[in-house]
Amino acid sequence: MATQDRTFSEKPTLTGDLVTLRPVEPEDVQVMVGILTDPDLLRLTGSVHSTAETETAAEPEIGPLREWYTTRNDQPDRLDLMVVDNASGQVVGEVVLNEWDEGDRTCNYRTLFGPGGRDRGLGSEATRLLIDYAFTHLPLHRIDLEVYAFNPRAQRVYEKAGFVVEGTRREAFEFDGERFDAIIMGQLRSDWDAARS
Repeated sequence: MATQDRTFSEKPTLTGDLVTLRPVEPEDVQVMVGILTDPDLLRLTGSVHSTAETETAAEPEIGPLREWYTTRNDQPDRLDLMVVDNASGQVVGEVVLNEWDEGDRTCNYRTLFGPGGRDRGLGSEATRLLIDYAFTHLPLHRIDLEVYAFNPRAQRVYEKAGFVVEGTRREAFEFDGERFDAIIMGQLRSDWDAARS
């Protein structure tokens, strides 16, 4: 059996003070439809290139979205977890480890939160919970991510979780005719270990 089959086969439930991260459940699909059409989320994730597109974005087709989310728990090379707000019991977003490179023991981190999950520390705790799990239970050497320069809130979340700025993809994204940098951030196992000693 390949290492990646063992690496991401377990889909844990991780519980913090503010959020619980858990595997995808069938009823999450409809919640994610609402989250994925949020105008701020569309802009922050680089899914659209203009304000007009955010206002006219079509609701995702439920069939392909259902197929996508109902297969997340079966993926051996990635970890997709729903973020549940402990106060309300509602799914407010997702956190994901993907782009697993078995040879280099590296992967990418990405997250998205709908309006109900913002500005209350939920993203910070969700990120910390997943990164702690990753470096405690998985054979990872490095986790990296990209964040657009117009999203300093997310950059602060990532920095609090131990990610450091490593570089910039200059003018990598255009929105409303203006160019924005994509900031490359990474965290090594040695960074994570040092922060805990």
